[in-house]
Amino acid sequence: MKFTVPSKTLLAHLSAVSKVVSPKNTIAILDNFLFTLKNNVLIVTGTDQENTITARIDLLESEGEGSVAVNAKRMLDLLKELPDQGLKFEINDNNFEIHLEYHNGDYKFVGIDGREYPKKENTAEEKLEMTASAQEITKSIERTIFAVGTDQLRPIMMGILWDIKPEEILFVASDTHKLVRYTNSRIVPNIEGSFILPSKPAGILSNILAKETEDVKIMLDSKSVSFETQTYTLTCLFINGKYPNYNAAIPQNNPYEIIVDRVVLLNAIRRVAVFATEGGLIQLEIADSKIFIKSQDLEYSTSAKECVECDYSGEPLSVGFNKDKIIEILSNIDVDNIILRLSAPGRPGLFLPIEQAEKEDWLALLMPMVVPNM
Repeated sequence: MKFTVPSKTLLAHLSAVSKVVSPKNTIAILDNFLFTLKNNVLIVTGTDQENTITARIDLLESEGEGSVAVNAKRMLDLLKELPDQGLKFEINDNNFEIHLEYHNGDYKFVGIDGREYPKKENTAEEKLEMTASAQEITKSIERTIFAVGTDQLRPIMMGILWDIKPEEILFVASDTHKLVRYTNSRIVPNIEGSFILPSKPAGILSNILAKETEDVKIMLDSKSVSFETQTYTLTCLFINGKYPNYNAAIPQNNPYEIIVDRVVLLNAIRRVAVFATEGGLIQLEIADSKIFIKSQDLEYSTSAKECVECDYSGEPLSVGFNKDKIIEILSNIDVDNIILRLSAPGRPGLFLPIEQAEKEDWLALLMPMVVPNM
């Protein structure tokens, strides 16, 4: 079989597919891309057995049909060094020798019979289907993925919950210290269900869809989900298990409401955090339309304090938060002014944008830390 393809086009698609190719595969053939030639289209597949990406590339010309597995690292390393021009591939169907030519280059290497590459199991199980804008899926992942947990003892928390309602999707992520809930009512699934998308394919999906403008076809069965565009298909297994009741964790009565400039508060906390202990505490003392931000490290006899203006007229409050987690939350709110809702010092704080975009609702919860006397 033979085909000709622009080098930069091939590199772009292989780079996307390579995101699922693990550097430490237990099965040697998974170190390869599967090239399948059919109907003047090159179908490139990569997998780590849990996640699979397929890219479809229209060719300049082709002859014959078939499949061959090509070493992923070698192919990518070569393509990164090639100029932007047409590449001519010729694959021997008997011994799978690959002959690659371009204007002033000639390379020969050996592939593997494509029939040895793992095949996806086809099931007769009925699937739920919906469509959604690629931009909305990308935005929803970006608004929540930073809160995903990394503790392997809590695998349920290592992904984004998609809680699908007929008229909206709620995206939820938590590491048990912070929780983010993002409701997107611009997506209208017309189905109902839920699954936990692991953080690895969530990040890959966000990158793939970032430049897409079309709708994404989403298909769910009992174990996996597929996302399909005209160019790519990503299929991944769910995280098994039941996600905790996230609504029960969100306090319904935080009576103290503070409005503050997000960037001013964020920058002040970043400066004060320099003098806090590793993974340490930031204390917020709120009174008379001011937030006093404090930190200290007794081991090195250092401390810091700053004051920022806010809109608050209630009784004095004091609460402590982990410095890294409050910085993370404030960095992922995309508005100028935010609302901080508090109750007792030992109760979670809520962070919300002062104005929500149309047909969306975003909030973050952060558990407090014990505040010593500073």
